[in-house]
Amino acid sequence: MKSKKYLNGIYIAIIIAFIYIPIISMIVFSFNSSKSITTWTGFSFEWYGKLFNDREIMEAIINTIMVAVISTIVSTIIGTLAAISLSKNKKIFRETVMGLSNIPILSPEIVTAIAFFVFFGAFSIEKGLTTMLLAHIAFSTPYVILTVYPKIKSLDPDLVSASADLGATPRQTLFKVILPQIRVAIIAGAAIAFTMSFDDFVISYFASGGMVQNISIYLYTLKRGIEPTVNALSTIIIIFIGIKIVYDYFKTSKNKEEE
Repeated sequence: MKSKKYLNGIYIAIIIAFIYIPIISMIVFSFNSSKSITTWTGFSFEWYGKLFNDREIMEAIINTIMVAVISTIVSTIIGTLAAISLSKNKKIFRETVMGLSNIPILSPEIVTAIAFFVFFGAFSIEKGLTTMLLAHIAFSTPYVILTVYPKIKSLDPDLVSASADLGATPRQTLFKVILPQIRVAIIAGAAIAFTMSFDDFVISYFASGGMVQNISIYLYTLKRGIEPTVNALSTIIIIFIGIKIVYDYFKTSKNKEEE
């Protein structure tokens, strides 16, 4: 029994090491004084300075954040309202729409990317930041619907009726009764939409026609290979994610103690 636990511990340790050693290595070499990503030559913040002075990278970062934020807001609103609407429709219509919503999620990204490329070309829409944004909204919305819909279905239908009996308008019912009840699902859907947008390369590349760059396009099209400035950028992203995780952990722990 003890030997089994010991082997399980080793197995978990190997998995953790396999995942985190490359990340730790990347963070360490972002502070390397030379361009080498394998040989340590000394501590330096040089690559962080060059990162913020590199116009191409900064433009890609701004495009990425702008598209991710706008597409997340729009897709969350559309997806949430669509999920609420679907819960009130007939079963055959609801199942048809949900099935169609799953197609972009289940289809390979390259298929969706080519579809956007052909669509924008067929209507002679000039490719660029706007088409990238429209594509991100389109492929993010199904994730929001898929996340919010189960929570909508689990709500007590009598809540809406009770709200109406108490004199609330449909708008008041939406904002004061329904949305507070599904807030967690909406946040989860928005988080998934933001992550999908921030990380996307294939759809972004085809939808924009290569006219604009986000972080993914910039990294995938590097001709000189990975540079130390990329390590610096990745380190900053990891730090922000780490801060968010720690904050959520302490916030959750505090809420449990209060309960």
